Amino acid sequence: MSGWNSGNGSVVEEIKSRCNIVDVIGQYVTLKRAGSNYKGLCPFHGEKTPSFVVSEAKQIFTCFGCGASGDVIEFIKRYHNLDFSEAIEKLAGQYGIELKAYGGQGSSQKELYYEINRKAARFFLDAFTKKANPGLSYMQKRGLDPATLIRFGIGYADGEWDSLHRYFLQQGIDETLLTNIGLLSQSKGKYYDKFRNRVMFPIINTRGKVIGFGGRVLDDGTPKYLNSPESPVFLKKNNLFGLNLTRQDINKEDCVILVEGYMDVISLYQHGVHNVSASLGTALTENQAVMLKRYTKNVVLCYDSDSAGRAATLRGMDILRAAGCNVKVMGVTEGKDPDEFIKKNGAQAFYELVKSAKPFADYKLNLIREETDLSSDEGRLEYLQRVTQVLKSLSPTEADLYIGAIAKETRISEGAIRMEVFGSGIAGMGKIPEAPSQAVRTPAAGVPQTNVAIEGHYLEKNLLRLMLAQGAYIKRAGPYAEVFQDGACRRIYETMARLYQEDEEIDIETLADSLEPEDVAVIADILNNVRLNDREEEVFADCIARIETQRLCQREQQLLQMLELSDDETDAAKVEALTRELMTIQQRKNNRE
Repeated sequence: MSGWNSGNGSVVEEIKSRCNIVDVIGQYVTLKRAGSNYKGLCPFHGEKTPSFVVSEAKQIFTCFGCGASGDVIEFIKRYHNLDFSEAIEKLAGQYGIELKAYGGQGSSQKELYYEINRKAARFFLDAFTKKANPGLSYMQKRGLDPATLIRFGIGYADGEWDSLHRYFLQQGIDETLLTNIGLLSQSKGKYYDKFRNRVMFPIINTRGKVIGFGGRVLDDGTPKYLNSPESPVFLKKNNLFGLNLTRQDINKEDCVILVEGYMDVISLYQHGVHNVSASLGTALTENQAVMLKRYTKNVVLCYDSDSAGRAATLRGMDILRAAGCNVKVMGVTEGKDPDEFIKKNGAQAFYELVKSAKPFADYKLNLIREETDLSSDEGRLEYLQRVTQVLKSLSPTEADLYIGAIAKETRISEGAIRMEVFGSGIAGMGKIPEAPSQAVRTPAAGVPQTNVAIEGHYLEKNLLRLMLAQGAYIKRAGPYAEVFQDGACRRIYETMARLYQEDEEIDIETLADSLEPEDVAVIADILNNVRLNDREEEVFADCIARIETQRLCQREQQLLQMLELSDDETDAAKVEALTRELMTIQQRKNNRE
């Protein structure tokens, strides 16, 4: 939070002063006045009787059903599945607050690129909607209605070589900037439009910023799909198409259907399947998997049924499972892609396919079965070798569920299969080198911290240092993962948790390869400046004690808020229960002091 301060105060204070919590929450929840407060149905859990209370006087919300509570920033974080910085940016943008005045994280150069992309998206949209054009005719032939096309911001790049170029020259935009983000190309000293004679799909991140484009050719030109190159604002591996529109539906359904292409997302969305998104290309990345997991752990892969789609499915399954997702695969039985299927059969038939999606292991084992000859000894051995690798990726309990069936299929004893699966030793452990010249930069144990941001910084960096020193701390810190509030520290922890294998240490090079440069710089800082002094257990115990104290303080504040918003007469039983819990919490706090 300290990164949002200036000499004139903090952006948090400015947001709270400008944003009336009743007005903000009222955009998402139907609120009715109840005395001095407002009540509505909680958006964070299913309920029929309103237990969600908003206090205009105190500028806080509290749910007596699920316990959710906080200020306007906390509400936006929870409702939109954003981190703290993203919630700040969303509210600041909505209420016209200039973040740069407060030391905000976005650079002026990036904001300029976002604005250029926004103008380009508007240019393409105007060309698509204001007069007849081949792009509109093509999309109408594909069965897409105007409302859906506008919702996704679909546009059209005409066949001229310099339409967009001339538009931006009139705007006074430097050609170098346009080239940097892939809107113009350059050859022999001349600039020309990169996208020509194509339907344009704007790629919009979850903050509502246009970060790039995909263009579908309308003639026999190649490539069929042309995407923006990577740029300071567009990293393909960090974004998913359509997630800006569908993430709330994904969160609500607790499931995402992941497809390959832009057209699949748009067609499914039009037919009522809203919990959908697409990887930008067939190669799903670790970062995309982590992004999806913010909204749901349950992923159904629905890639094309051709050989490329099958290969992409196998790669995607492993990446998603490594990220901790529950992965299933659905097969499209008529037509080679979801777009064709749903137009022919409708949403109900599509959802039936979703229900019959095969779990991770079932899909892989069925595929191996199709590709091997179980009637011969050689085929059975090949099958056993391949399924063994699949079973090794499962927990012992999961693997055990399949071993009996595989033994019957192959006529190989269960004991032999178990030996193949569980008999091999654990891979050699890589040891992390000690960081050079470590200097103490963290508070000494037992010193009271008056600044919450410093306290959080201390906890996050010390826990990460412990994990880098000994991989076992990754698992031990799992129940306290909420402490990682800083964006970089959270990404480092999530990546380490994904890479960690039981009884193995984290390989620094592998970890670095999985992170962005700015996150690697944070690791270097931790290794160089956080000292453990061979007191790992004491440092860990101190961190956990501090986290437990934080939890008690947070719960105490929640209970106090709930009691303040309760009616002593109508909620007498509830007030008594809350009071008893509050007394217990305060007693536990006193015992720790």
